[in-house]
Amino acid sequence: MPLWAKCGGFAVQMFLYVGLFVTAHDAMHGSIVPTNPKLNDAIGWFVLFVYAMFPFTKMRQMHHLHHELPARVGDPDFHNGKHQNFFGWYFNFMQNYWSWLRLGLLISTFHVVHQLFGVPEGNLAWFWVFPSVASSFQLFLFGTFLPHREPSDGYVNDCHATSTPVSEFWSFISCYHFGYHEEHHELPHLSWWELPQARKLRLQGIGNRE
Repeated sequence: MPLWAKCGGFAVQMFLYVGLFVTAHDAMHGSIVPTNPKLNDAIGWFVLFVYAMFPFTKMRQMHHLHHELPARVGDPDFHNGKHQNFFGWYFNFMQNYWSWLRLGLLISTFHVVHQLFGVPEGNLAWFWVFPSVASSFQLFLFGTFLPHREPSDGYVNDCHATSTPVSEFWSFISCYHFGYHEEHHELPHLSWWELPQARKLRLQGIGNRE
């Protein structure tokens, strides 16, 4: 494959990996199938396992703790108070979700797929390993770092979150509207595709008050 095709495939795979996690995230809030919690959780378990073999129940507990204590002591997604830059915060963030067992399962799956189905290691790395890792940086940037880093004049709301001021198109491309984070914290039951409308209504309300 030419390099441009590999880069295009990588970008598509990364975007789809972000979508897998955002779908699992919505399941954590019960918004995939609100009328059927068991089916909702089953979908969440499946897509989170496909994403990177994360345990759905534990991830949901930690995510709800994040909503209870956003950008405060006790928030598993917040920085440790010392390393507030992007990479320091990212690695501290990932430590909270690290598992040697999960890493072993991922490595084992890599080799089983390579040996059993004859998929070249380069293809597995280029279209599976690298996009999934890159998607974690994308999710962290638009879903944690930018929304929850402390503004120069301090936090101005209880959810300690801001929304990335970009158009609806770029919001979707960047992280499935995960950047509309203040709206998500205010209305966590909304699915990702409902956040743009929530943002429009919030901005209209602010404009009317002014």
